[in-house]
Amino acid sequence: MDEARQIVNDIQKGNIKPLYFLMGEEPYYIDRISDFIEESILTEEERGFNQMLIYGRDTSIDDIVSNAKRYPMMAERQVVIVKEAQDLSRTIEKLADYAENPQPTTVLVVCYKYKKIDKRKKLYKAIAKNGLVFEGKRLYENQVGNWIIKTMKSRGYGISPKAAQMLVEFLGTDLGKIDNELQKLQLICEAGTSISPEIIEENIGISKDFNNFELRNAIGVRDSLKAHRIVNYFAQNPKDNPLVVTISLLFSFFSQILQYHGLADKSKGSVAKQLGVNPYFVNDYVVAARNYPMKKVSRAISLLQETDVKSKGVGAANVSHGDLLKELLVKIMN
Repeated sequence: MDEARQIVNDIQKGNIKPLYFLMGEEPYYIDRISDFIEESILTEEERGFNQMLIYGRDTSIDDIVSNAKRYPMMAERQVVIVKEAQDLSRTIEKLADYAENPQPTTVLVVCYKYKKIDKRKKLYKAIAKNGLVFEGKRLYENQVGNWIIKTMKSRGYGISPKAAQMLVEFLGTDLGKIDNELQKLQLICEAGTSISPEIIEENIGISKDFNNFELRNAIGVRDSLKAHRIVNYFAQNPKDNPLVVTISLLFSFFSQILQYHGLADKSKGSVAKQLGVNPYFVNDYVVAARNYPMKKVSRAISLLQETDVKSKGVGAANVSHGDLLKELLVKIMN
C-alpha cells in the first residue's frame, strides 16, 4: 500500500520512469497504478495520438518494443500500457534488450498479473536499473481487516474492527472485490461516517448475527445456545455458508489459540503481533484459551481435520454438510 502510494506521489511530482513493470499475485495495486498512469500522465488532448492500450494475448514482445520506440506526436511523451502481460510469460525475457535502453520519451507500463519474473535474470535487473519493478503481494487473511480500516481512514471514513472482519469473512482476501463493496458504502454513507456491523448488514447483505465471525466467538466463550443457532442457520443456507469456509476459519482460530498457549509474553501488544490480529480482538483469544486448554484445542483441531475429510465424501458419503457441522459443534463444545 505504501509503495503504491509512493509511486503515485512520484508521478504527481514529475518523477516519471520510462518503464513500469507491475507484477505479483495481488492484482489490486497493479490495476490502481496502471489506471492512475493511464489517466494522469497525458492530457485528454494528447491521449488520442500518444496513448496505446495493448493486451498480451493479442500482441508479441516485438510489437510492444516497436510501439514503445515510436516518438510522441505533439507531446512530451507517449504512454504504452500492456494489460494481461502474463499471457506473454514464455517470451517476456525478450523485453530485456529494450529495458536496458528504454525510449526516454515513452512510458511503458507492463501489467504482469498473478506471476513474477525471475529476479536473477537479465530482464529484472535491467528494469530495476532503468525503470521500476512493483510486486503486488497477496495479503494474508489476518492482514486484510487492518487494510480495510486503513483504506477507509484514508478516504475519510471509520469502520469498526468487527465490521471490517465481517467483510473479510464474507468476501475473502480479494482486495478488488472488497474495494468494490467499500465504494458502495461510500456512496451510501456521508464522509466521516463510522461503518458499523449494522450498516454492513443493511447494505451488503451480511448478517451481523449469523456469520463465521459470530460462530467463532460463540464457540470461544462456550455459548452453546448461540453457536447452535448459527450452525442451524448455516445448515438451512448452505450455499451462502459453505462448510469448507467455516472449517478453514475455525481451524485458523484454534491454531491461534494453540499458539497463544505457547506464548511466553501474553501482553496485549505481544499477543496481537504474534497472532497477527487486531489488538481489538486479543481478549477473544484470552477468553477462548481459558475455555479450551491445550488438550481441548488439540482435540478440536483433530476434529476439524476429520470433518474436512468427511465433507469430501470420505466415510460420510450420505451425510449433509449441515449435519457434519452440527456433529462437529457438539464434539468441540462437549
